[in-house]
Amino acid sequence: MSSALEELQKDLEEVKVLLEKATRKRVRDALTAEKSKIETEMKNKMQQKSQRKAELTENEKPAAVVAPITTGYTVKISNYGWDQSDKFVKIYITLPGVHQVPAESVQVNFTERSFDLLVKNLNGKSHSMIVNNLLKPISVEGSSKKVKTDTVLILRRKKAENTKEKPSYDTETDPSEGLMNVLKKIYEDGGDDMKRTINKAWVESREKQAKGDTDF
Repeated sequence: MSSALEELQKDLEEVKVLLEKATRKRVRDALTAEKSKIETEMKNKMQQKSQRKAELTENEKPAAVVAPITTGYTVKISNYGWDQSDKFVKIYITLPGVHQVPAESVQVNFTERSFDLLVKNLNGKSHSMIVNNLLKPISVEGSSKKVKTDTVLILRRKKAENTKEKPSYDTETDPSEGLMNVLKKIYEDGGDDMKRTINKAWVESREKQAKGDTDF
C-alpha cells in the first residue's frame, strides 16, 4: 500500500510540473483531470489503510463472551464475468456464501474512472478487487452493487449511454499507467513547443527524484 501511495505521489508531482508549464487549454484540462484522478486514488488508498489499521486495533481488544470473527487475510479477486447494456456495464463476481454475510461487509467505492470492492469476513478471509483506469467515465451516483446468491453484481452506470466498451481494463493496474497514457496522447497530439515542454519537464522531474528533492 505504501509503495502504491509513493508512486501516486510521484505521479502527482510530475503532473503539477507539467501543469505549471502547459499553456494550451486542452492540455491544461487533460492534466487537471489527471491530477484530480490521482488525488482521488490517493484518498481512497489512505482510507483503506486507515480502515485496516482500525480493524487491527479492534481485533486487539480483549475477547468478549463470544469471540469476534477476525478479518483474516485478504485475497485478490482476479476472476469475474462482465456484460453491458445501453446504460450499464455489469461485473459479475462469484463468491460462494457472500449472500450470507452482513450487508455492511460488502463495500464498493466508485470514482469516475475506477471502482474497488471489499468483501469482509467471508469464510475467514476478505476478498478485494480494485479496478483503475476504466476505458470510459462512469456516473458515480448512478452506479451501485447488488448481492445475490453466491454472487456480487457491480453496476457501473455509463456517463454516455448507448456506447459499448471493450474489456480492456485490468485489476490492480500500475498507478503510473493512466498518467503515461494521458502524457503520450498529449505528446502525440501536441506541436513542437509542447513536445519540447514535456521532454524538458520529464528530465527536470527525473533529476529532482534522483537528487531526492521531491516535496512531500
